[in-house]
Formats: sequence, structure tokens, C-alpha cells
Amino acid sequence: MKKSIEISPQIETLFGTRDENVRLLEDGLNINIDLRSDSIELEGSARDVARAEQVFADYDHLQRSGYTFNNGDLGSMLRVVLADPKTTLRGLADAGRQRAFGRRTVQPKGVNQRRYLEAIDNHDMVFGIGPAGTGKTYLAVAMAISALQAKRVNRIILARPAVEAGERLGFLPGTLQDKIDPYLRPLYDALYDLLEPEKVDRYLEKNVIEIAPIAFMRGRTLNDSFVILDEAQNTTSEQMKMFVTRLGFNSKAVITGDVTQIDLPNARRSGLLEAAEVLKNVEGLTFAYFDDTDVVRHQLVQRIIRAYDEHKAKVAEQLPLLESRTNGKANGTEMAPPEKDNEPSAEVETSE
Repeated sequence: MKKSIEISPQIETLFGTRDENVRLLEDGLNINIDLRSDSIELEGSARDVARAEQVFADYDHLQRSGYTFNNGDLGSMLRVVLADPKTTLRGLADAGRQRAFGRRTVQPKGVNQRRYLEAIDNHDMVFGIGPAGTGKTYLAVAMAISALQAKRVNRIILARPAVEAGERLGFLPGTLQDKIDPYLRPLYDALYDLLEPEKVDRYLEKNVIEIAPIAFMRGRTLNDSFVILDEAQNTTSEQMKMFVTRLGFNSKAVITGDVTQIDLPNARRSGLLEAAEVLKNVEGLTFAYFDDTDVVRHQLVQRIIRAYDEHKAKVAEQLPLLESRTNGKANGTEMAPPEKDNEPSAEVETSE
């Protein structure tokens, strides 16, 4: 099927750098897009051409209504639209408008991020599990700020285990806040990126936003709060149970973590891994999972994570073989190599 659509003002901004978004639409919808001087020619199946036409129509509507696409947002939104036939570009943009994320407009960079945001909207407790750089913490903080500014909650509480990443920092000078701040720096970074620095400082001073180690959560009941536990893979079983039972009335909790980066000493079992098993069938909470395709950092990070995952899978495959060999040696049952047969392989005729 062929379809010709009229070129609208500023439609060229949809094409992207070196027409990257055009190629994205062509590959994602299996169509051919021909850019002409006065029109855009679409060729492909009727269904795919209709979806492409909807994308162009939605983009024209958003442009006319004054919607601004921030750096990288358009490409990310197009990927979400292509991955889910029920999603439209206009619908994604309208959903972003409905949430106030401080000084930034936050759009999901992929299908899993969109599901993560929807899960936070629709559940009182959400576990976000996936590799580094997938936006788990940043999106959770953005949703917390949105809830605070919409007056759905009265405060934001950000918690994190005080566990070093495979090293011992020893004694840290200063006040208690000075000692724990290095562990909580990623949460500060997200706050200052989403809100004006003066507003963050004011919220921190008035305890509208509270940042603390998870140990400070014991004995509290958190009402009218948006609570985020970051780096949850480094909680113990006892800490995780303590945290998830702090939730009070009119509160939400988001727990994020990367189960491939557990820094607990003495190989203690992660509370996040246990929670994923124990709580998977509990009504009212849900789990959102990410993978390396959701990484929104440098493209090299995606390849690094994939390489580590492939190495881990390869080691897991070789481990049973190594264990069987080790057990065989220990029991003295390891098979000896077959002895060489010294007898002639064929009869040799001899004379009497």
C-alpha cells in the first residue's frame, strides 16, 4: 500500500539528525519512507502505513500545541511507540504533561520504563530491578517529586544502605550527616537535576525531603510519604523486612536495586533477592524488571553489561562440569584414560 501525506510546517524536525528517526520508523514498521519536496510517501502494509501516518499526525498536533521535545526524548518516545502498537506519540506526551517533574520533562526511554512509571502510578509498592543505568532511581525520584508537587504526599523519604562497593573507607570525619552523605550522593544528584538547587536546599532544611541510611527507618511509621529505597540489593533480609513494613497510610514505596552488584560482606544473602521470591504473589505490590536494552547511559555501558551477563552465563554452564570432575577426584572414581591396545589389530599369518 502507498500513501502520500502533506508536509506540515517544521515536520523536518521529526526526521532527526541525518534522518535517524526516519530510519527508526522504517526499520520498526517495515515500511519505506520517501521524503519529497511537497509530500511524504509511505509504502508498506496497510496497518504499518496507518501507524506511521498516525506518528506524523501526532507530531504535527504536538508541534502546533507548543509541545517541546527535549534532547533525545523524541527518539526514545518513538521507540516506545514502535514497541507497543497500542501506544501513540500524542498519548505519551500527554501522560508526561500530567506529571509535574520540577524543572524537567521526564519521558520513558523504553517500554520497560513506561511500565515502571505506570506501575508506580497504580501500586502502593513497586520493586524496580535491573542493571545500572536503566533509570530506576532517577524515575522513582521524578515520580516522588511529581507526587509532592501535586500534594498527593507531604514529604519524600530517600533511604539507602551504607555499604561500600567492595572497599573499606574506614573512619569518616565530620558530623553524622557528613559521614552518610557520600553513600547518598546519587540521590542528591537526582534531586538537584530535577529541582532548582534553592528549592532542594529548602526542602531538605524543612525535612520535606529526608535522606537517611536504612538503619534510621527502624521503629517508624511513614504516613503521607513517598519512600524510596535505593541500592536495595545491599540490604540484608532483616533490613528489607523492616523497610517494607514501615509503610503507613496514603504512602507509596519504591524499592530499586541491581542484583548483579551485591556488595554485602561475607556473602550474606541479599534482602532484595529474598523479597523477589517471598513477595511475588502479594496483592497490591508489583515488580518491574529491566535489562541491558533499557540502559540510557553511554552505548558502551550496554555492551559492557551484556558482556558481563554472557560471561556469567558461560561460567554457570561450566561450573557443573568442574564440580563433577572435582568430586570424581575426591572419591577416586575419576575415569582413567583408556589403555592402549598393544595386541595386533589383525591376524598375522605365520609359517609353520
